[in-house]
Amino acid sequence: MLKPHTNKVPLTHRRMKQNVIVAIDSFKGCLTSLEANQAAEEGVLAVKPDARVIQVPVSDGGEGWLEAFETSVGGEKRELTVRDPLMRPITTYYLIHEDKAIIEIAKASGLTLLKPEERNPMRATSYGTGQLISDAVRQGCRHIIVGLGGSATSDCGIGMIRAIIDHFAPNGNWDDIQALKNVRFIIASDVTNPLCGQSGAAHIFAPQKGATPEMVLSLDERARRFAEVSARHFGYDRQNEPGAGAAGGLGYAFLQYLGATCRSGIDLLLDAIHFDDLLGNAALVITGEGSADRQTLMGKLPYGILQHAQKQDVPVFLIAGHISDRQTLLDAGFASVECINPPLLPLSEAMKPNIAQKNLSTTVSHLME
Repeated sequence: MLKPHTNKVPLTHRRMKQNVIVAIDSFKGCLTSLEANQAAEEGVLAVKPDARVIQVPVSDGGEGWLEAFETSVGGEKRELTVRDPLMRPITTYYLIHEDKAIIEIAKASGLTLLKPEERNPMRATSYGTGQLISDAVRQGCRHIIVGLGGSATSDCGIGMIRAIIDHFAPNGNWDDIQALKNVRFIIASDVTNPLCGQSGAAHIFAPQKGATPEMVLSLDERARRFAEVSARHFGYDRQNEPGAGAAGGLGYAFLQYLGATCRSGIDLLLDAIHFDDLLGNAALVITGEGSADRQTLMGKLPYGILQHAQKQDVPVFLIAGHISDRQTLLDAGFASVECINPPLLPLSEAMKPNIAQKNLSTTVSHLME
């Protein structure tokens, strides 16, 4: 293995603090956050058997959002049957923790629920997400935290709004819904795009959901018309607020119709698990993601962890299945930036979970030496 690229950070000044925190995002299509963390712990203990490793499952609001909350915070699973993006019935769940509901929109409206040939953002609907929200409100939840990520939809949340109306206002009048008056919504997203235009939901995100260039133009125009009608109805317009373009415009629907507050997904999770308190007794943090480059510094999960750790002078090691812009990442403050895969390893092999786990564990062991 190549020698790790590091900013040399002696750990002797933290020798009384033996805790090593591992908080690695999922390697999409390969390892979950839990699996990556477990492999990292094995790598740490192989070199430092006396270390106390604290695993922190993480997600920025997309894949693994519910699992991260459930593992770290707990909560009761609430299962129910809702409609998938093509209005087919599926059984899914969300979490209830005290008076809070934690919802991952990908569980009802996610791209992974569709086969590649089924992807069509002109048809895909967020109706199932609205069913999850409606059920949470009926269960008495007054704080609803929603992870926006991995959606198959570009419907501006129209399907979600329709589902809520169907539950609470059979007459079709949104203004008659009283059940939402005392419910606070927080959406977790690191997307800052507006709803419409060249930087909007359709142009930036719809192609990965199956949209052709012609569909992109149609979706953008549909979003613009919907926002204009909504602005006239409410007397205000939130289509240009950061996060409005998240999840195919679902962010806009939450902001405009539900008065939601948009927050960084990783900050929400780290606050919920009291991550800053864990850092107080930590000698080191190991974080990572499938592919790391300069975009990692644009609000992605490892950078959020780095920002928290820097406030307490805790060094952070970054590992990934692919590394670009290594020096840029080191300059940002990561104490080490290392690819887990040997240079000539074929991608098809690197993506096998057992090989990825072994390479991750081996890399961590080398970093700990």
